[in-house]
Amino acid sequence: MTMTMTMTTKMNNNDNINSSNISSYEVVRKKMGQLKLTHSSELIPEFVEDAVRDKKSHLEFFEQILTMEIQSREESRIATSLKVSGLPKGMHLDNFDFLFQPSIDKGRIEILSTCDFIRRHENVLFFGPPGVGKTHLAAGLGVRAIHLCYSVIYYTVEELLLQLKKRCEIPVAKQRGRAYVKNALVVLDELGYQTLDRHETHLFFQFISARYMKGSTVITSNRSVKEWVDIFASDQMATTAILDRLFHKSHIFNIDGRSFRLKNFNKLIKDEEELKESKNGH
Repeated sequence: MTMTMTMTTKMNNNDNINSSNISSYEVVRKKMGQLKLTHSSELIPEFVEDAVRDKKSHLEFFEQILTMEIQSREESRIATSLKVSGLPKGMHLDNFDFLFQPSIDKGRIEILSTCDFIRRHENVLFFGPPGVGKTHLAAGLGVRAIHLCYSVIYYTVEELLLQLKKRCEIPVAKQRGRAYVKNALVVLDELGYQTLDRHETHLFFQFISARYMKGSTVITSNRSVKEWVDIFASDQMATTAILDRLFHKSHIFNIDGRSFRLKNFNKLIKDEEELKESKNGH
């Protein structure tokens, strides 16, 4: 009888402890939610188990929670910033094939990857024919900048012009709330694939002027500098003004190499030919 009462008492005590723990967890979660510690709040039971098992001190336990929260917030920030930036997916500096494109100085790219050029409001220009990796490098710098907490936005020239035309009655320099003015880095792709008229050239000049010495711009172009006057409505004065501001503090890359796209295409053709020869051999 006494033994039965003792066991019942122990079971009741365990139930009380478990209920107390669950209640405490909910209170802690609620308070962490009020402090916006949303990422780590759901892991409190797991953290408690680890702390008890590893005999962690209160400070170690608290540090673990803060570390998890910081890491989760950083991952969330990067994911959101990448999405908002509009940067092409899958283009990172780490997966660029420098061996295939030896005309690119990898050391210079690695220096730029520190993103000090953004802090100094310098520009980067990639020149070269289609398919040599200009967009990949430009986007890769954008991704690296986001990881280093810089604000980044990506446009093709056509997309940027559409944005500028929507607000053409307002000088670009006064559009301070727009990403193409306020962001630390603008990645502008495909300059040269279309000829701008005089109105578009004027808007583009305003865009470059608004960012001059205030933000960094990375531009890719399939046209050499000598041909830029043809891009900008044959307006020599406007072209000179644009080049003057872009080139004042800039890093210039002239990529003269094979096309990555043609590389994959040639490999596909080669594989098909080998498959045909194999079938003919049988």
